[in-house]
Amino acid sequence: MAAPRSSGCAHCGNKAALKRPKTGERVCKECFFRLFEDEIHETIVSAGLFRRGQKVAIAASGGKDSTVLAHTVTLLNARHDYGLDLCLLSIDEGIKGYRDDSLETVKRNAEQYGLPLRVLSYQELYGWTMDEIVEAIGKSNNCTFCGVFRRQALDRGAQLLGVETIVTGHNADDIAETVLMNLLRGDIGRLPRSTHILTGSSEDGEAITRSKPFKYTYEKEIVMYAHFKKLDYFSTECVYAPNAYRGFAREYLKDVERVRPSAILDIIRSGESFAVADTAGARQAPAGACARCGYIASQELCKACVLLATLNSGRSKQTLELECEPGEPGLSAGTADGAEPQQ
Repeated sequence: MAAPRSSGCAHCGNKAALKRPKTGERVCKECFFRLFEDEIHETIVSAGLFRRGQKVAIAASGGKDSTVLAHTVTLLNARHDYGLDLCLLSIDEGIKGYRDDSLETVKRNAEQYGLPLRVLSYQELYGWTMDEIVEAIGKSNNCTFCGVFRRQALDRGAQLLGVETIVTGHNADDIAETVLMNLLRGDIGRLPRSTHILTGSSEDGEAITRSKPFKYTYEKEIVMYAHFKKLDYFSTECVYAPNAYRGFAREYLKDVERVRPSAILDIIRSGESFAVADTAGARQAPAGACARCGYIASQELCKACVLLATLNSGRSKQTLELECEPGEPGLSAGTADGAEPQQ
């Protein structure tokens, strides 16, 4: 007869409060907090994400990922004396009933963690809100526009704040989804970059780097951490997200995770180990400057200016949909990492 399963914490022996999705260990809350924070610290240190004295912007949306990111980076900065100058940077896409509500959470987070906050809007930068864009083009390709605009907006915000790097709440699930999306699209040239924990360099033509301290952190554990810590976050999904291509990769990943919890990290490790032939990598053109706005571009115009031109020209919805067809290499990805999930 098999011995009954112990109800004690695998690390301290006290009563377990949860089973970690990442490892399957049964742990108490205090040990879970310590393990969660220590693993993120190890990721930051081993990857050399920061250096003392850096001004760092935390991309803040008010969602679980960015709220836990703001909490843990602030905590670890103090605990381990990183010596970082932290601030919050938030982008208002102009989605009524979603972003306007989540920004209230961001404002509370700024007060809770004592961090300065800067908010930039699509309306301010591009003259369009996402609600207006969706009204013009429909819902089938809106994530393409949002991904491109959001990435550029974060970079412009970082420039205004004088920061050197942006930290984002992309977690292990997000990165595994991006690997799957690039494979499904046949976009093999993006695979190596899609798993990078640090992107943006002078070689890429980018002055502002981006880092992902949650690269190996499971989404379920982020939710557990936020729940047990009673953190203040906004939990409503973007009203346009159900139409995103990423959603199909997300559902598949969840199905695989139920059978094999390690699948998320396995997919990331596979992406990291992928060897791409020179002919595949050649699809990535050298970075230059956009002739219209000066932003990073691999063509004469950056992706944002190309999309803005289609919007401002007043072309029909059908024409816009054809130009933004998901298979098109230049526009389908939204960002260098694939269309960014809302953090």
